Amino acid sequence: MTVEALDHFNIVTRDLDRVEAFYCGLLDLETRPAPPPLTHETARWLYDAGGRAVLHLNGEDAPRVFDRDMAPGTTGALHHIALRCAGYDATLARIAALALDHRANTVPAAGLRQLFVHDPDGVLLELNFFSD
Repeated sequence: MTVEALDHFNIVTRDLDRVEAFYCGLLDLETRPAPPPLTHETARWLYDAGGRAVLHLNGEDAPRVFDRDMAPGTTGALHHIALRCAGYDATLARIAALALDHRANTVPAAGLRQLFVHDPDGVLLELNFFSD
């Protein structure tokens, strides 16, 4: 087996509208309908500018093939989700406009600038900007 790429990440939330607005507003993602049996009331799939699904948002009542104990608003063993991004200055301005608490970090040896921010459910995002 060969891993080709990270496909998407999934977040279970109590407030689909709020979390959808957060990710679309911060990361400029586009919402598209999820396939049945999911509905707009139970799930939202968010896509990047290239048409790739980045994030699946599920409500607590969304049907799942593999269910497990979880509580929306917790991340279990997951520490953070890292996304390779472009547009550092615009993203930093968007974070300021949204009044989001964040941390910035620079890794000069890797030509990397990072922004760390939590989503409304407490998921930590690491936004990575290489040579940007």
